Amino acid sequence: MPELPEVETVCRGLAGVLEGRRLARVELRRKDLRIPFPKGFAAGVEGRRVTRIHRRAKYVLMSLDDGQVVIVHLGMAGRMTITPAGAPLEKHDHVIFTTDKGVTVRFNDPRRFGLMTLARESELDEHKLFRHLGPDALSETLTPDYLAAVLKGRKTSIKVALLDQRIVVGVGNIYACEALNRAGISPKRKAGTVTGARARALVPAIKGVLTQAIAAGGSSLRDHVQPSGELGYFQDSWRVYGREGESCPCGSNSAVVKRIVQGGRSTFYCARCQS
Repeated sequence: MPELPEVETVCRGLAGVLEGRRLARVELRRKDLRIPFPKGFAAGVEGRRVTRIHRRAKYVLMSLDDGQVVIVHLGMAGRMTITPAGAPLEKHDHVIFTTDKGVTVRFNDPRRFGLMTLARESELDEHKLFRHLGPDALSETLTPDYLAAVLKGRKTSIKVALLDQRIVVGVGNIYACEALNRAGISPKRKAGTVTGARARALVPAIKGVLTQAIAAGGSSLRDHVQPSGELGYFQDSWRVYGREGESCPCGSNSAVVKRIVQGGRSTFYCARCQS
């Protein structure tokens, strides 16, 4: 599933071709994805001007000039790509946006775990998709003091806690592993013990790894591509994720990356440099 850097990369790629443009045509090629499209979706969006493309949590938001916002979640394998006019349609191209400049953006989702819906932008904070979410991982709200306070008393592991979107939004499995390694914190450590120096190390590690991943276009495992069709390449900079049995970059003698399962997800870490 695309994580925060991948979704941010998609937003930045789409902004250059959609912001300020009128949606001359909107075509739905099926009636639903994970959830049905709202009644009158295409007619309600067609003809509107896109004022901004931005991200909230792991959602792409397309703000329109009438106060509506198109909410897009990429699901497990969804992608939004800019395609040349007249390019042949692919089997899983489910939504097609065409601008007044003739630029086409297609939403392709083979597994249909993504979604696309409409809301009033003024009501997003209370929308059922967003009202339960914690602060964004790249926001100023995520501070060491906040993290220590929200984790206080929690007996779950810090790795599992970082995946809880009610605590912080956008730290998916890959980046939780990478941030904990950079901060020198064991993924098995109880979340409630991440205070003081540990919290002060973890917060900049989270923000640093996410920022670097965005600059690299995200991580391309199976499905993620940028809107241009280019792959992300942050996977080339992973320190521990997916590197079971390899030497840890910490350089400690006999330090190798281990893999365990936490909360049904693979965790990669170095027992020598993470405590």
